[in-house]
Amino acid sequence: MKNRSSAEGVVVAAVRPRTPAAAAGIRAGDRVLAINGHALRDAIDFQFHSGDERLVLSVDRGGVPVTMRLVRRVGAELGVELEAPRAAEITTCANKCVFCFIHQLPKGMRKSLYVKDDDFRLSFLHGNYITLTDLDESELDRIVEQRLSPLYVSVHATDPALRWELLGRPRVTAEILPRLERLAKAGIRMHAQIVLCPGLNDGAHLERTVRELAPLHPHVVTTAVVPVGLTRHRERLPALRTLTDDEARELTVRVAAWQREFLERLGSRFVFLGDEVYLQAGVPLPEADAYEGFAVAEDGIGLVRRFEDGVARAVRRRRAVARPRPVTLVSGALYAPRLQRLVAAIPGATARVAAVPNHFFGGSVSVAGLLTGQDIARHLAMLPDLGEAIVVPAVALRDRDGVFLDDMTPADLTAAVGVPVRVVAPEPTALLSAVCSAP
Repeated sequence: MKNRSSAEGVVVAAVRPRTPAAAAGIRAGDRVLAINGHALRDAIDFQFHSGDERLVLSVDRGGVPVTMRLVRRVGAELGVELEAPRAAEITTCANKCVFCFIHQLPKGMRKSLYVKDDDFRLSFLHGNYITLTDLDESELDRIVEQRLSPLYVSVHATDPALRWELLGRPRVTAEILPRLERLAKAGIRMHAQIVLCPGLNDGAHLERTVRELAPLHPHVVTTAVVPVGLTRHRERLPALRTLTDDEARELTVRVAAWQREFLERLGSRFVFLGDEVYLQAGVPLPEADAYEGFAVAEDGIGLVRRFEDGVARAVRRRRAVARPRPVTLVSGALYAPRLQRLVAAIPGATARVAAVPNHFFGGSVSVAGLLTGQDIARHLAMLPDLGEAIVVPAVALRDRDGVFLDDMTPADLTAAVGVPVRVVAPEPTALLSAVCSAP
């Protein structure tokens, strides 16, 4: 089912002080209905029509119409933060992809976790991946008119019949190349993604997909190959499996060969492989320059390399050995051995790394971002001497209220383990501060 927005404006969530918006008198809670006479449907319309130096805003303030005039320098930010769209305003996904992670969630979790978006606006604004299967002509025209670039596209396979099967046999066409070509001709940049399902879209099918996407470079900027994630809650779903260790190693070799070829032919490596595959294969990660600016790091492409190099730089900048903090670092099972080696290389650090098994999701899920509070508490209860604090990566917490996927809070975890819990951003300097006090 697709949810369509209407021209009902956008709601201001916050206004930064000493900005043009603050000077104009815009307040949190204001609903901006139009800019310079253009009715607003969403945040993209707001951005598109607010680029001029002089703006006239039509505002609804608690039911009272207000007109505001705003002047700013070219390039200066307005200073407005908008409210996130409500669930009813998001275009939801009509596909039933055979590997969809949401279909693998257990029952009884928060409703927001089951929302499947396939909204081109969220792709542009937040980097969400979309299938492009059910965009109508007006939406395609809008992408081109407003230059909504880059977009992030779930391709998975360029063979129409195979892609139709992977997307769960949707009612609309699953053919992707014509749409990519249309957007490319309009100058729209795109990042393609292939969720690799062994036995389905690997091997010759993967080769075909990569070969058919490459001619669309540089408009298709990158193609990310990431491994399928499977949970133990796959009830009445197609049988799938994850990569074996040998397959992971073979895939790293194959991608490296493509990268050498495309670097020479296209001036870009073009195809990039998910960090999880290198970790599973037990092979060295590519160097930082091989990620060409980390354009899709948030998709797990180069995130480990960027983080570890950042830690090394932060350590070099320190002028004295800091005092160690006796803490326990929570990690997913896949990255834990590497994190322990990373901590051991920090002068003065003595922190312990707890590799927490994911009993909640089970299957192949081994990343920190999908750990629950219950699993962390269960594992830590078996460890002696947790130190002065438990350090939890912020990626394990969801939603604005800062809770784990199972609705436990950091305070609940503190009560369960009897040790204070510190939530730390996955940043190099934050790790250093967590394991060592200032010198």
